[in-house]
Amino acid sequence: MTEVTPALAREAWRLAEPLHAMIYFVPESRERFEALGISASNGYFASRGGVFGPVGPELVVATFYNFHPGRVARALPAAWQHTTPAAALAARLDAADAALTRGLGDAIKSPEVAEAAELARLAAESATAHTAGRPLFAAHASLDWPDQPHLVLWHAVTVLREFRGDGHVAALLVAGLTGLQSMVLHTASGQANGEFLRRSRGWSQEEWAAEAEALRERGLLDGDELSDQGRELRARIETETDRLAVPAYQALGADRCGRLAELARPLSRTLVKAGFLAAVAPRK
Repeated sequence: MTEVTPALAREAWRLAEPLHAMIYFVPESRERFEALGISASNGYFASRGGVFGPVGPELVVATFYNFHPGRVARALPAAWQHTTPAAALAARLDAADAALTRGLGDAIKSPEVAEAAELARLAAESATAHTAGRPLFAAHASLDWPDQPHLVLWHAVTVLREFRGDGHVAALLVAGLTGLQSMVLHTASGQANGEFLRRSRGWSQEEWAAEAEALRERGLLDGDELSDQGRELRARIETETDRLAVPAYQALGADRCGRLAELARPLSRTLVKAGFLAAVAPRK
């Protein structure tokens, strides 16, 4: 079996990521969270953070990493007055079912989706041998698997996303970057909408500006753009994140990892073209 390279692991994640990420933007999520008596924004924290149980804000701030603590504190533990972690997670899965059915149509019953689900599940399950230091991944990996192939695929991609995300947080910590600073640098690279990131994560303009100035003093920003040092640091962080993600895909080998990317590409493209990942701030 040919070993999976960091570049191939990144490609498999990148092409499958929209299958997971759409859950944060589709109206199906808002509708199901509101049916529980909570807003879409609070539902995000209650469902993703609900894997830890009925927690308060501290654990979620630590593991989500780039949200303003005050924003999280407004959601948790207040959400548990209206719902439970199990109900929030069930609502999220039901929203994924409805959204993927709407977005992919008859394709959710295709052999390609079934094959992609099988490969992604193998990767996600094999990654459980590497839970140390990956709390969000470990908690998501402990959830029950759904039955239908398109939901197996969604859950597997979600688990793999958290595996990579925990590794990314580790890389940011080693680089000495806070969550807010990482977003400022991401925006300066031209690859992200800074206003959306700032507002959706709950940071003020003053807080954003203060961290940008700290990054300039550190030599990572030149004005509002990345300096050479900033570009080098971001490249190192991404390289390390890719390297740390490899164990999740190693069980597939290079050929099947490439096949997962190949299968995910048209499915993700369909959702993106249909506007399922429109960058809009969650409703309050």
